[in-house]
Amino acid sequence: MLVEISYLKKCTVVVLLIPSVLAIRCFSATTPRDTIAFNESISDGQSLVSSDKKFVLGFFSPGASSHRYIGIWYNSTPNGTVVWVANRNDPVYDKSGVLKFDDVGNLIVQNGTGSSSIVAFGSGVGVRDREAAILYTGNLVLRSMANHSNIIWDSFAYPTDTWLPGMNITLRNLLTSWKSYDDPATGDYTFGFGPSIINRSASQFIINWNRNSFWTSASWNGDTNSLIPELKSMSIIPVSFQCDNLTCMYTPNPAGIMTKIVLDQSGSLNITQFDPETKLWTLLWRHPDSCDVSNLCGVNGVCNNSMSVSASESICRCPEGFAAQDQSNSRKGCTRQTPLQCNGDRFIDMLNMTVPGNRQKLSVVGKSECEFACMKSCSCTAYAHSLSDVCSLWHGNLTNLQDGVETLHLRIAASELHGHKMLWIAYILPPVAFLVFCLISFIWIRRRKNKGKRKQPDHPLVMTSDVMKLWESEDTGSHFMMLSFSQIENATDNFSTENKLGEGGFGPVYKGNLPNGQDVAVKRLAANSGQGLPEFKNEILLIAKLQHSNLVGLLGCCIDGEEMLLIYEYMPNKSLDFFLFDQSRRAFLVWAMRLNIIEGIAQGLIYLHKHSRLRIIHRDLKPSNILLDTDMNPKISDFGMARIFDPKGGLANTKRVVGTYGYMAPEYAMAGIFSVKSDVFSYGVLLLEIVSGLRNAAAHGHGNSLNLLGHAWELWKEGRWRELIDKSLHGACPENMVLRCIHVGLLCVQENAADRPSMAEVISMITSENATLPAPKQPGFVSMLLPTEADVPEGSCSLNDLSITGLDGR
Repeated sequence: MLVEISYLKKCTVVVLLIPSVLAIRCFSATTPRDTIAFNESISDGQSLVSSDKKFVLGFFSPGASSHRYIGIWYNSTPNGTVVWVANRNDPVYDKSGVLKFDDVGNLIVQNGTGSSSIVAFGSGVGVRDREAAILYTGNLVLRSMANHSNIIWDSFAYPTDTWLPGMNITLRNLLTSWKSYDDPATGDYTFGFGPSIINRSASQFIINWNRNSFWTSASWNGDTNSLIPELKSMSIIPVSFQCDNLTCMYTPNPAGIMTKIVLDQSGSLNITQFDPETKLWTLLWRHPDSCDVSNLCGVNGVCNNSMSVSASESICRCPEGFAAQDQSNSRKGCTRQTPLQCNGDRFIDMLNMTVPGNRQKLSVVGKSECEFACMKSCSCTAYAHSLSDVCSLWHGNLTNLQDGVETLHLRIAASELHGHKMLWIAYILPPVAFLVFCLISFIWIRRRKNKGKRKQPDHPLVMTSDVMKLWESEDTGSHFMMLSFSQIENATDNFSTENKLGEGGFGPVYKGNLPNGQDVAVKRLAANSGQGLPEFKNEILLIAKLQHSNLVGLLGCCIDGEEMLLIYEYMPNKSLDFFLFDQSRRAFLVWAMRLNIIEGIAQGLIYLHKHSRLRIIHRDLKPSNILLDTDMNPKISDFGMARIFDPKGGLANTKRVVGTYGYMAPEYAMAGIFSVKSDVFSYGVLLLEIVSGLRNAAAHGHGNSLNLLGHAWELWKEGRWRELIDKSLHGACPENMVLRCIHVGLLCVQENAADRPSMAEVISMITSENATLPAPKQPGFVSMLLPTEADVPEGSCSLNDLSITGLDGR
């Protein structure tokens, strides 16, 4: 009996405990968490909430966009107000996103396909003692679980467009505007605090538009509101700044009220506070649209001082002959509707102007001499002549144009001279007619002289019947065009120098426009070229059958007597070397753009080596043969040196070594042995050049090494690989990704071809952070001084800009 009572008591206790346990579990499941540990994650639909429930971290879609981003927003405001975005330039395209730690301690966003982007860098030791936490300040931190004061990374050091209380702003720790309301990607404007460009001893707020100064505040003098004096006129000053010469932060007033400073997509700085009664954000101040703001209306834009601040959308206008760069934002400046022609341009009078300050002053007698001085310089875009016989000239784009009292004479193309066209025709028609008559006579005489020569070609394939047999037998496809020489002459304006795009080993390349309006690039065989019919035919046989987004498209050809021409799709951004090896243009290649080029070239090579109808080795991969389309996507070009190979076979041998010094693999340059690994070597050189901005065969700039490969190898061995990164990328690229690219580049240029990865392995190594990379061995040519153009004898292998075939004696 006692045993039964005891058993019943135990059962009663257990039954009573069950609701308590369930209640605890339910409470735990519904209580929001503010951290995720190393082995935890949050999926789309889940979130972290700060301990005071003020901020939320999770996935969101901005505006009308369906793309998903990891962001931080206010918890209590309607629809949330995003203050920080992690993957702003790398969205997830569906709701498969997961926020978690990778194996080395980085916080990443991973999509459903397994690809990922880094949110926070935290690689290092002790990764399992790591957590991510959203703090009550809105700051996302990576920290030690055992010691919360050990902060490894924090989002306040990487702001997006919003400055929160407690966040430090500097000239490096910048706000960057969103691209648009629906797109949080990096926009055109940045905001920071630091020394003034004009007075280095004074610090101020600075807004830049595309790296040009757009607006500056008053200078900091220690007063909490000296930076924005207009705030002092308010009944309640909303913020108090605490700054020194390099950093600045602020506290809201009243304390505790939700306050934010935002750089919006139009470049305006806004101070707003949240009204808890109306549940709305109130705009308290924005930097005014005033012509006192440096270059408010952008290049060539005119600022109208008479406009009120409320009419800011129309405060900027474009002069005659110019149009707004962006119709939605008049402050982005103006571009010419018709390019200047140098000879024959005219001037219009812009009355009542305040002229720009960056002038070149000349002492001349009168206005006509001043106009002549500007006209004879093709870079001169405007002039002004004062009563004191001072002549001022301006070159290039004009800045800080605004209304005033002076007259500026602006240079425009004659066709833009409205109201004076009849005068212009009467002035220019006689000499133009004479020149046209001379040109027609010259062409007629030359064609008469060459008519007999073209009847006796040097090779049989130029005969029309043989040509047609050749193309019909090769099945180039219905998209392939056979154009006449006269059609190409018309398209290129008779191969005018204005249409010349450049010159390679095959010959000059011209821009052309077909009757259907399509822009094309025309490659014309030069008489002194080391190439000829074999390369011409080779390119058509290969590239006409290839279709890939990272290969340049061959549209057609022409054979007429000695003339051999190839017609390609037109690439408006020229070639990779145009940007990569120019000090000023290289800065335009931001890391995301370079990575896209790196991956695009790799995808093109994978197609050539593995997936195309013909398995092809390119044999002349270099920056000048990587063309860039409108969106800066890479396209491999110049297949005159390419060879078809048997994928089941191994190495091939040739006595005809072609290619470019600095990009040829050792076994190919020394013994004529080539394989797909020859292209891998060239790609590795390209990869290291893209990361460093240095040319492999440059005569200087490689420290103690003779070439870039040796320089990279020395830095890698000594653990100083960061010194290889292009200076324009410092602080603006993920170091772990750059390290991976350098590692892959060194693997590609190893001396032994068998040690190099395939291109499929290369793309896997670059795109997968989980891929294990072997240690690289010493590169080929590491101790060789690669020849410059002056060192190369005529007829040998090509240099950085040429592709000339070299022949070995038999």
